[in-house]
Amino acid sequence: MIKRTLRRILSDHGMILVLLLLCAYFSVVTYSEQSPVGEAAAGQVASAIKSQFGKTPRVLIVGRDQADDVAFTNKLQATLASTGAQVLGVVNGEPKDARDALQKTAVSGGKLDVIACTESTAAWLVFSDLKGDFPSLGAPQVLKPKSYRWPNFLKSENLLNIANQIAIIAIVAIGMTMVIITGGIDLSVGSLLALSAVLAARIIRDHAGGVNASPLGMTLACTLAVIACGAVGAFAGGVITKFDIPSFIVTLAMMLVASGLAYILASGQSVYQVPNSFVWLGRGASLFKIPNAVLLMLVLYFLADGLMSRTWLGRYLYAVGGNRESARLSGVPVRRVLLFAYVASAMLAGVGGVIMASQLKSGSATYGNMYELYVIAAVVVGGASLSGGEGRMFGTLTGAFTIAVIQNGMNLTNVESYTQKVVLGLVILGAVMLDKIRRRQ
Repeated sequence: MIKRTLRRILSDHGMILVLLLLCAYFSVVTYSEQSPVGEAAAGQVASAIKSQFGKTPRVLIVGRDQADDVAFTNKLQATLASTGAQVLGVVNGEPKDARDALQKTAVSGGKLDVIACTESTAAWLVFSDLKGDFPSLGAPQVLKPKSYRWPNFLKSENLLNIANQIAIIAIVAIGMTMVIITGGIDLSVGSLLALSAVLAARIIRDHAGGVNASPLGMTLACTLAVIACGAVGAFAGGVITKFDIPSFIVTLAMMLVASGLAYILASGQSVYQVPNSFVWLGRGASLFKIPNAVLLMLVLYFLADGLMSRTWLGRYLYAVGGNRESARLSGVPVRRVLLFAYVASAMLAGVGGVIMASQLKSGSATYGNMYELYVIAAVVVGGASLSGGEGRMFGTLTGAFTIAVIQNGMNLTNVESYTQKVVLGLVILGAVMLDKIRRRQ
């Protein structure tokens, strides 16, 4: 009884356990010394200055010409000014700029109490012998943020990066899950993604006003691109159901067709004449700073899970994949169910293409290369059976995140790209073998 219960738990939630173990492993191996950056670092340094030097110290703030350092210097300057401190200068640049600022202060006869630095600028050699190089400044102390130990893998920006990177694959995998549950396969999703990106960007450029396009114009362009992909999916599904041709052959042909159309429409170049606001979907963030693409992914998964588990259409998809002939004899409209699966897969690939075009602010026929393999891998790793009739939406989401975590973890641990391909290939093979063993048992 206990053995049977344990087997059922591993069968239903095994990939979640694997995902958690992977997260734990990469958290351990990426555990290292960290230093706060940006506004967090500024708050820490401001508190240290106030506690050590009182409310009116004379301060020079030094950072590099980078986004995090600029945020550090701006926040620290505003915080110190509000407490009455004298900010004698703010540097965002290179060591020579810091030296110029120190020389200027020395020539003017000023004294310095503190040089507030980031972790990087505190190590500049210009600050190594202040008493010898700038004796007139007094004895200024170089302050930097205090370091702490934390896994690089668990840093909030890295976790959001994982979610943002996997959003497109996970969304396309929703449609692929439906197709695989019916016992089919769709190899055209990568090319449809490229076709959608090119169509959306070109419609915006040629018919919606280009760089001056309105939000409505961009929305209509993206909608038309998704509908066009749906039409390609409907054609493929119609050929599969009408002529009983294996889905592998039909979707392989449509992969070539969609890729060729994308190259023709783009004239072999990138289509980039789109407004800056076009990046809202791919790069923007709304609720709790979660990327908009990730929010869309979560909404689509909840809708898809509801469709598969609570509607007659979802039951029909499982029935067709379990035994097509039995489903037909039971009154299931097999052809229409299959057609729906391929149209849904194509349209979701179109959505993925729109997101990618938004992320990269352009459309290109080279987008989506190899994505069909990553999508299929996410579905299979998530527990769907290539024989059909078995699979869950949230299992696919778990599979997508598992692949993303493996890739991200290998990047953080400096595993070369060739080795990463070997590892991912073995992961996919292992998932298929486990499915086969489970079905035999």
